[in-house]
Amino acid sequence: MSNDTPIQYGEVTATYFWDDGSGINGDTGAPASGEPMQKGLFSSPSWPLGTEGYVVYEGKKAEFFIGDRGPGAPSQNCDVLLDMDGKTFAEITGETWNESSYTVSGGNGHLDVEYYITEWGDGNGTEGAPHPFQQPGNKCEDAVSPIPEEALPQEEQKADEEQESEEPAEKPSEEPSKEEKAPEKATDGGSGRDAAKQERSEEGAATGGEGGDGGVTAETAANDLSGFDLMGANGVMGGTGLLAMAVIPALLIALLFAWTRRPSGAHAGAGDRGRGLTAQSSGRHSLGSRLNSVVDRLRGR
Repeated sequence: MSNDTPIQYGEVTATYFWDDGSGINGDTGAPASGEPMQKGLFSSPSWPLGTEGYVVYEGKKAEFFIGDRGPGAPSQNCDVLLDMDGKTFAEITGETWNESSYTVSGGNGHLDVEYYITEWGDGNGTEGAPHPFQQPGNKCEDAVSPIPEEALPQEEQKADEEQESEEPAEKPSEEPSKEEKAPEKATDGGSGRDAAKQERSEEGAATGGEGGDGGVTAETAANDLSGFDLMGANGVMGGTGLLAMAVIPALLIALLFAWTRRPSGAHAGAGDRGRGLTAQSSGRHSLGSRLNSVVDRLRGR
């Protein structure tokens, strides 16, 4: 018998029979399905032959399959819609089955039972709500109800719940720490002077290493006289700035004087034999040479 999930549920009135061809107690012959009469073989006026399920009566459960047609007249007006085999009927009612008379003790021939269809058969008949014998147009819709929740399998739901509980919680995305996010800040309150001085010091050291004498170059001198040194943190020119502003003009005047006294015709590094820009040239194109030539002509040389 099938123990699968119910596909149809309802309540009907049932009676009992035992048709084995013996003719005892109204026996009408062998079951219509060709199966021999046996415990668990039920009869329905409309469901397909081979349909499987189970009935419940006062907490007792009994499995069945549809193997015959009936009841006949009792099914009219949707009164009795299921015939149970006599042995199953006696078992769920707590009575005994009489093998000689084919009757159940106690004298009760009708029961109101709950039925559960678990699989429709492939034989003749109609699925769904039952109908009286040979009245397919008279559906007994009241014999079908929603399937109780307790009859539905709980294993799948429990398995899903267990799986959800076993799944690890989603880890939050790792964000960079504040130290990684924040750029390095200046340690002098945001002015940037320390960083600038350090950079200039490194540039100066690098230049000195290349030149070999570690002297001050034009670039480092300009950097040393930058606004970072001349101006204070509050934007007011300091003492160093004032001194630099005084010295710079004097240096410029001295350089201008030295340049203007350079003899004409002297090139940078041409003919001075290593004596510098202000060294006297060979005299051919100098102003002094021209004056001497004029004097010699006047003297008649």
